[in-house]
Amino acid sequence: MLLLLRGVPSSAGLFDTTYRTVTRMPRHSPSLDRATPDRIAETALLLVDESGPEALTFRALAVRLDISLASLQRRCTDLAGLLDLCTDHLAARLPVIEPGTDWATATEARFTALYRLLAAHPGLLALRGTRPWLGPNLLARLVEPQLADSLAAGLSPEEAITAYRRMYLLTLGSASFVDHRDPKATRAATRTALAALDPEEFPVLTGHLAAIVPAVTDDEVYYGALRQLIRATAASPSADAQQGP
Repeated sequence: MLLLLRGVPSSAGLFDTTYRTVTRMPRHSPSLDRATPDRIAETALLLVDESGPEALTFRALAVRLDISLASLQRRCTDLAGLLDLCTDHLAARLPVIEPGTDWATATEARFTALYRLLAAHPGLLALRGTRPWLGPNLLARLVEPQLADSLAAGLSPEEAITAYRRMYLLTLGSASFVDHRDPKATRAATRTALAALDPEEFPVLTGHLAAIVPAVTDDEVYYGALRQLIRATAASPSADAQQGP
């Protein structure tokens, strides 16, 4: 199943970083009591959102949490563990879809929720880079139920995995392409960059700024593309056969 996200790590090491992050600590410590995994994740996300990904260091985070650097390092063994903690903290906000919900409705709800979470935290996306998005909350709230619903809707395992990958990559790319938190600034920067191009060399880009610039931050571009993928998947031969005449 892990090939859905990135690579095929061993199942034994699936949550190794996340679990190691949470469990390597003394049970009785006042400073650590003030720095629960949730508070660490929330504070780290706030630091990144306020000051950018380069601001997230263990020293800066320890200061924000009002604990020693050594205490923080007992909680999070390394930056990878910290990022895993942050992403799974966000994944806990993904919706749990009621059983029996129409496949298309459930699919759109899951992926639009993921898109909104990722778009709200571009700094975290930048920090994670090509690292796989793993963790119990993401797998339990998105990957497993989405694949299960797809199989129940009549898709073959291959079709279900392919559909998931298409929607996941669309969501990840759309969320990370621009900073959606400040669309006005993003549009202004895009307009400036395109206006500086040579009109003779790039006549389409320079000649259609009024159409191109707004599309850069238009969330409906993503929503429309997601719905197209959902409709195309629902119209597959396997899904049609499951629905019957």
